Amino acid sequence: MDLIKTIREKASKDCQRIVLPEGDEERTILAADQIIREKLAHISLLGDPGSIGQLVEKYGLNNIEKAQIIDPKSHDKKEEYARLLFEIRKSKGMTMDQAMELVEDPLYLGTLMIKAGDADGEVAGARNATGDVLRPAFQIVKTMQGISVVSGAFIMILKDKEFGENGILVFADGAVHPDPTENELAEIAVATTGTVRHILGFEPRIAMCSFSTRGSAQHPMVDKVVNATKKAKEMDSTLIIDGDMQVDAALIREIGESKAPGSPLAGTANVLIFPDLNSGNIAYKLVQRLAHAEAIGPVLQGMAAPINDLSRGCSVSDIVNLVAITANQAAGMKNK
Repeated sequence: MDLIKTIREKASKDCQRIVLPEGDEERTILAADQIIREKLAHISLLGDPGSIGQLVEKYGLNNIEKAQIIDPKSHDKKEEYARLLFEIRKSKGMTMDQAMELVEDPLYLGTLMIKAGDADGEVAGARNATGDVLRPAFQIVKTMQGISVVSGAFIMILKDKEFGENGILVFADGAVHPDPTENELAEIAVATTGTVRHILGFEPRIAMCSFSTRGSAQHPMVDKVVNATKKAKEMDSTLIIDGDMQVDAALIREIGESKAPGSPLAGTANVLIFPDLNSGNIAYKLVQRLAHAEAIGPVLQGMAAPINDLSRGCSVSDIVNLVAITANQAAGMKNK
């Protein structure tokens, strides 16, 4: 299965409006042209129209005319968005003058468009640091109902199709939250469920990973995983989830049946939730390098609307793929 092809096809069937705040950045505008050509999403480009026009002419782009192009410094809704920002942040001391200034920042404008219902998701980071991308997202869009923490999931595509869902595993959190509490760990598990359903389209079987299986070791770190598993079940009783569970018991049927008899997922997990960022980040990079797996992500989850961050070394293809993923997240959240 070509997962990226499947994700793109799924995005094209339910087009969402995705805002690209770095609209006058070269890779971004090339990606936008391809996204529009392939009908993966409706695109809003934020940036100086003159600079965008120069890039369109330089590369002979034929599809950007179908994008919504917004000049952050001068557009019809500038005061409306500034008023929205002021209302959201006035309790933190923001003035209307400060809001009028900040709304000219494309990263703030993009999130305000989402908050106002004028866009469904955002992709940025080709030339902005992660902190700059996420700061307005946290301030304006905030987390989804019932979730207090943002996390990052990696979609791992293995050559060995024996594991996970025909070779596909989802690891979380491998990118954002260093040391989640048991409540936050439960929230990460629930948020990852949505990521799997919305983007990949299969039912998650979640292993809450530990160095212990079914109490084989006693330690506060194990207790955190056990308690998080219970809390995740309380948050969503439909989850197929088990923990504490060692990774071999989660992934290999014979070991799972031996170590965790009666488990709803022993040896068949397709989602691995790690107890902290150390283990999650180490695990995805080990699998990526030693098993030569493809790692897609991080896909940010837990936000009230999908906002995803690119690496500043990203390619045009990376941007196209992340827009398709973000569009699937947006459509899934709406349908839910």
